[in-house]
Amino acid sequence: MKPNAISKKFFSPEQIEAALAAVPERPVYDEENPPTTAADWDGAIVSHSYAELREKLAERRRTRGPQKAPLKVSTTIRFDADVLAALKATGKGWQTRVNEVMRDWLRTHPA
Repeated sequence: MKPNAISKKFFSPEQIEAALAAVPERPVYDEENPPTTAADWDGAIVSHSYAELREKLAERRRTRGPQKAPLKVSTTIRFDADVLAALKATGKGWQTRVNEVMRDWLRTHPA
């Protein structure tokens, strides 16, 4: 929108007055949309500009917080094509399953 553009008003003052008068004294409870609680807003990011929001989100991404499990270490391993195809054919999570199998093997084959 141009900075000097003049917007046409959508509602007349009378329509606004009538809408405000029709608002109930107390909020209407809706089972499908219950009111929020303070706990619902824990961890919410509040910002007053897009730049501030981007910075807060970037900061959240940089600090992972407490981990469910230790971080994995990225590595490269070479498999025969048929072995890799069979592993991938087992579906999503195949790398995790390979990790578990290797952990079991290490338990039974001490260094």
